[in-house]
Amino acid sequence: MPERPTLAEEVSRVPDSPGVYLWKDARGAVLYVGKAKSLRKRMKQYVLGQDEREKVPLLMAETATFDYVVTRTEVESLILEKNLIKQFAPPYNVGYRDDKSYPFIGITVGDPFPAIKFTRERHRPDTRYFGPYTDARAARETVDTVRRIYPICSAQCVEWKRVNARGGEPSGKACFDYNVGKGPGPCVGAVTHERYAENVAHVIGFLQGRHSGVAEELEERMRAAAADLDFERAARFRNRLEAVRRIQEKQTVVSSRPLDLDVVGLYREETITGVHVFVVREGRVLIGNEFVLDKGLDVPAPELVEGFLLTYYDQSEQVPREVVVPELPESGDAVAEWLSGLRGARVRVAVPRRGEKRRLLENAEVNARHALMRHKVRTRYDEERINRALIELESALALPAAPLRIECYDISTLHGRHSVGSMVVFTNGRADTKAYRRFRVRRDEGHADDVAMMAEVLRRRFSEERTADERFAAARPDLVIVDGGKPQLGAARAALAEAGAVDVPLAALAKREEELFVPGFDEPAVLPAGSPSLYLVKRVRDEAHRFAITYHRELRGKAMTASVLDDIPGVGPARKKALMRAFGSVRRLREADVEAVAAVPGIPRDVAEEIVAVVRQSAQVEESPAEE
Repeated sequence: MPERPTLAEEVSRVPDSPGVYLWKDARGAVLYVGKAKSLRKRMKQYVLGQDEREKVPLLMAETATFDYVVTRTEVESLILEKNLIKQFAPPYNVGYRDDKSYPFIGITVGDPFPAIKFTRERHRPDTRYFGPYTDARAARETVDTVRRIYPICSAQCVEWKRVNARGGEPSGKACFDYNVGKGPGPCVGAVTHERYAENVAHVIGFLQGRHSGVAEELEERMRAAAADLDFERAARFRNRLEAVRRIQEKQTVVSSRPLDLDVVGLYREETITGVHVFVVREGRVLIGNEFVLDKGLDVPAPELVEGFLLTYYDQSEQVPREVVVPELPESGDAVAEWLSGLRGARVRVAVPRRGEKRRLLENAEVNARHALMRHKVRTRYDEERINRALIELESALALPAAPLRIECYDISTLHGRHSVGSMVVFTNGRADTKAYRRFRVRRDEGHADDVAMMAEVLRRRFSEERTADERFAAARPDLVIVDGGKPQLGAARAALAEAGAVDVPLAALAKREEELFVPGFDEPAVLPAGSPSLYLVKRVRDEAHRFAITYHRELRGKAMTASVLDDIPGVGPARKKALMRAFGSVRRLREADVEAVAAVPGIPRDVAEEIVAVVRQSAQVEESPAEE
């Protein structure tokens, strides 16, 4: 029996055509849906490991087979991809984290007398929907406000249902809304089909954001009714006018121009993203919608933007002239063409660099961050993720217990000069900044041996003197992580043994592949891409690096200030003091010319020329990056 071809061999037979591909697991469940201009080239990137996205190795580890569909154009593949994602909800595609149904406002345009309703369904072909709204209360208030401005029936009205059951003929019984002046009265024949259709058209325009001229029209009708001495009718127009003005007072004017756009702000964290959409019509922000996506820094921003746009506008009929985004989607032209087809006119997808649109985007991003923070507090997201990360680390590194106290060490040096070590502490998965410590390496200057430096730092940290010091905490860490690979691991292990701390669990985190080396194992422990444990150890390592670099630059800056001027002939304590009084720092002195330096009292011109030459030459050394 011939062997089954490998996944790579099967992919090599895929056509070089645009289309959509579906990666599936051994049970046939769809894991991921993607599109491509060339199916074969795109799918080869997955199976050959040429796709650098963090989720891809994990995805391919679960993939057993695939399907594909050839399309004629990229836009066709975009639409098919959107529909397949909606059908299968694959775990590796971008989607809403909270998969609830969002509310809409519906107009039952298929009825003889269309009505307005608040609803969470969106499948009736004879109903026109507006939304989605992420705030149900705001949607209900909008329905109530619209009915106060334009008389239109409620879909909940019993008499309205009877009227439509009779094909639009009056039922003969007045409904409650008509009796209190809130309904137009088709139930008793108080409104013609033509007049009612005008109101429906006004309601649709209002829900689309066309508010200009509404207040002026109502005010004109109010005055006309008052002039005819029809004060009851004038009062109704007055009440509608007040409702319009209350809405306008709540809306923020963001432009003197009649801007028609949606502004999409994102705030990403690890595997979760907050989204805030400003709906701007006629230069006013009508509403801000908030969403939380189930992907974050684990996917590229263009993929995240495209996934959100496809999901959001698949639900919304309100497609503006322009969609402002922080980064262009993966298939920017295809997305714009798809949106244009929905709108029936050209839609522009753009990233603003300056001006009022840029300021709007920045504001949307701030609101997206707050939306994500509220979601995390409400769902206890951080607590659950940290607990999972600690449990995964305990299992992956075969620790005796969950690492509630993690210490991480890093070295920062510049060719062996101003070498420092950092110690950062994470307690219960969170940075414990009060426990941070830093070490000035005592090795001879000029020897850039960070392995030996790491050993020195650990020996000093775990010496009897340090372990008895309350500033270093009496409790031993549950896990020590050093930044580096096998050499750093060996040096750290020897240093801990020398300090009598051989029982402290130890690991070294290599930067290139994010691999964790542990004593006694030849092969590294590889934490799954996108896993909480991997994000935790990377965050701990990055914090140790940041803390080390900060201290290194501080020492280097002090050394530059202290030594550069001391090495210049003719510059003694008095002249050095005068220079610092005049310029404040070596950096500002470096920016000065000879005339400015010579203007300092007590500085001759020849000495000024020497000062300028030396401090500018020193800039090359100061701006050199620290070795990691």
